[in-house]
Amino acid sequence: MGATTQILIGILLPLLGTTLGSAVVFFVRDEVKPAVQKALLGFASGVMIAASVWSLLIPAIEMAEKQGGIAWIPAAVGFLSGMGFLLLLDTFVPHLHVNAEEPEGKRSGLGRSAMLMLAVTLHNFPEGMAVGVVFVGAVSGSEMVSAAGAFALALGIAIQNFPEGAIISTPLASRGMSRWRAFSYGALSGIVEPVGAILTILLTSLITPALPYILSFAAGAMIYVVIEELIPESQSGSHSNIGTIGAAIGFTLMMILDIALG
Repeated sequence: MGATTQILIGILLPLLGTTLGSAVVFFVRDEVKPAVQKALLGFASGVMIAASVWSLLIPAIEMAEKQGGIAWIPAAVGFLSGMGFLLLLDTFVPHLHVNAEEPEGKRSGLGRSAMLMLAVTLHNFPEGMAVGVVFVGAVSGSEMVSAAGAFALALGIAIQNFPEGAIISTPLASRGMSRWRAFSYGALSGIVEPVGAILTILLTSLITPALPYILSFAAGAMIYVVIEELIPESQSGSHSNIGTIGAAIGFTLMMILDIALG
């Protein structure tokens, strides 16, 4: 399998997960129950935390060490930059989180459905970056990132994107939107992942020595989403232990995928 084919499959896997999850709207009438949502949001947070550590930060530190620099500098700078970048987007882009009543970001005339999709889009962008940068690392011949490890990350994100697609499409249908339109909204929210991956691939190919920084940047962006959105939503209200269990399962699954396949 050529490098281009590997990258293409890798960056499309997460989108496939979101699309299949959005298709759940054709088989269920009601939106996902709150307890199930908490479990799925917790699962997604666990996957993203494990991916940030094993697939992004550890390879970034090892890569910087091999380049002869101070190993922790790219990881620290990139991580904080990723957190800051998502903070800016979160502050200025109008969006509405699942189960929230009040939108965040700048005031706008956008409808509830559009702002819900924007929230998921903000969430998905760093995941696309993460997939793009690990595939660059893999095809560039880096010993720190293997092709199998890159596919493990893409597969892990695709798995956690499946319930996310359902979480965005089913509430829209339950509020009166046609199922095809709700499915389209859910699927389109995942388009930003291959876009983010492609932009990251282009950037990293131009400045290959910056790979440790970009790996860490993607990790910071993903952790921001976990802290700002996923964990609070999975722990709100009653039955918060379900979200905790979901996080444990997601973290363990992603850790196993990365170690076993990487």
